[in-house]
Amino acid sequence: MILETHRLLMRDFVETDWQTVLAYQSDPLYLRYNYWTQRTQNDVCEFIQMFIDQQKEQPRTKFQLAIILKKENQLIGNCGIRVNDPEMREANIGYELNTQYWGQGYATEAAEAILKFGFEELGMHRIWSWCVSENIASVKVLEKIRMRREGHLREKELIKGRWYDNFLYAILDREWKAK
Repeated sequence: MILETHRLLMRDFVETDWQTVLAYQSDPLYLRYNYWTQRTQNDVCEFIQMFIDQQKEQPRTKFQLAIILKKENQLIGNCGIRVNDPEMREANIGYELNTQYWGQGYATEAAEAILKFGFEELGMHRIWSWCVSENIASVKVLEKIRMRREGHLREKELIKGRWYDNFLYAILDREWKAK
């Protein structure tokens, strides 16, 4: 499975990706809005193995792809789409990046590519996502890819002893086509 954008190659994970993923998932800035307080080699190997196992499912309904900078051939994060309800043609997306690559448009570029795949290849009708309301960078990504805020869930996430609100976003196939 490969998706390609102007600057990125998005591919299925392989076992040897663990070291790069462990490096960026150990960054305290990355961990801020995650349940994890630290990551170990075992944690990350299990994380990647989950994505590798999903590649073998038939029919495949989960596509979590490694984000690679084409020019440098460097893994910088991941982005994925998960079909929640095939009959209703609904899926959700998510993404994460190495903090060294934040603010350069890579998350937006990857999320745009995964939306395109979801609508054009998987035939989805509705694709949604969520983020912690204080994660302004993620809010901006979701709005740049033309998702609409559909909800504000108060104190939805308990992360490291603190309650956070969540924002829900979605885009419909007709809105995608009208771009």
